[in-house]
Amino acid sequence: MAAVLMAAAQAPAPTAAKTASSPGVHPHSAPAAAGPAGSSAAAPPAASAPAAAAAAVNPAERTDCYGGNCNFPSPHISIATPAPAPSPWPLQDRIAWGANVLLAIMAYVGIMLAISMLRKIERQTRYAEAAAQAAAESAQAALLHAQAIARAERPWILVSAEPSRTVENGFVVVATNRGRSPARIESLEDAITSAADEEHLPGVPEYAKPELPAPVSPIILLPGESTRIKFFRRDDVRGFCGTEEKFKQVEDWEEKVFLYGRISYVDFAAPDDAHTHETLWCCWYIHGRQKSGMVMAGTPAYNKHT
Repeated sequence: MAAVLMAAAQAPAPTAAKTASSPGVHPHSAPAAAGPAGSSAAAPPAASAPAAAAAAVNPAERTDCYGGNCNFPSPHISIATPAPAPSPWPLQDRIAWGANVLLAIMAYVGIMLAISMLRKIERQTRYAEAAAQAAAESAQAALLHAQAIARAERPWILVSAEPSRTVENGFVVVATNRGRSPARIESLEDAITSAADEEHLPGVPEYAKPELPAPVSPIILLPGESTRIKFFRRDDVRGFCGTEEKFKQVEDWEEKVFLYGRISYVDFAAPDDAHTHETLWCCWYIHGRQKSGMVMAGTPAYNKHT
């Protein structure tokens, strides 16, 4: 069968094509050309196997193909372009690639080292700041300690009121050096005023101008020494009041007599331009019917130590 198909594919078919294409002649019209009924016509000779195979093909499906059956299209053959051969890698490109890789590695290592160095610098900066803060605190503590020692060693003049040992109803205002260094008194100021109570005193003490100039030689007080800075007695009240009406108010305690003053002094062992210290004091003279008294009084503005 395979041999027959191959023969049919190789055999030319011009006659069959011509017969099929002849006008008025159809392949299937051959039996109609037979003789009248009852008469037997001679059958055409049997076609060969290639011709029968060619005749069995539908003429309407044929195309202008040269030989063979055109119902079986020829296989499509596509030719793919072969891939180009890889070009060789030049030595210069290899060296450049290696150099770039080496530079990238070195850059990465350098960046990591720089980050590590920056972190170390940050830690060292923190340590330095902590050390500087500790040093500043130590210096501040040392300064406070030195100031405390200086204050403990400096002179401190305190004022007190004491009764006179020689004059009845007389009182003495005494300044005493309670510090550990000698004090040199530079100036003394005092004044006398009256008010209903200490709350009605002027907010800022006002001192009268001294009638006498300051002493040529300042007063030196060694630690523990005292000096009298003001003397006041019962008879001085009438001279202060000036009128009987005001004196009556003092006797009835409607008005109170206040003595106040200021002492300016420096440390005797300090240089000449040393800071001047001040002691402000205030006393209340109590005028009774027969007896008198004197006590420390006044608001904080009248009792200061600098």
